[in-house]
Amino acid sequence: MAAGGALARAKGVLLALMDEAYRRREQVALICFAGARVELRLPPRKAAPWNDGWIAPIGGGGGTPLAAAVAQAQQLLARHCGPRSGCQGALWLLTDARTRELPARPAAAQEAAVVDFEAGRVRLGRARGLARAWQARYLQAGDLAGLAAP
Repeated sequence: MAAGGALARAKGVLLALMDEAYRRREQVALICFAGARVELRLPPRKAAPWNDGWIAPIGGGGGTPLAAAVAQAQQLLARHCGPRSGCQGALWLLTDARTRELPARPAAAQEAAVVDFEAGRVRLGRARGLARAWQARYLQAGDLAGLAAP
């Protein structure tokens, strides 16, 4: 994601998603993953206003530990959006899908969307394949009009 401006576009989409969640007074969490690292950047909480200063430190590049990130998302959703919580667990995956991993869709995600940031002359189409396997909504990074809800 670090190459070709994909990370900057992903941060813009993330800001738009967080802004929408804030307007709707929804609960949010943020898991970032790059290289060999998966990091819970924002534990589950009520959405707050976001700005560029907060999002600037998010990095990318290196490997894509997708399976580990999806496993952590499953744990968070299961813990915070259980049947008695009244919470509808939605998962937005922002990725260039430059990985061979094809993790299962988290069972606790009642809704899912895969936002594809793949760029370059050779495109592998793995994000579209992941969305298809998950029966999730598929969006290309430039499709900002469709980001209001999964």
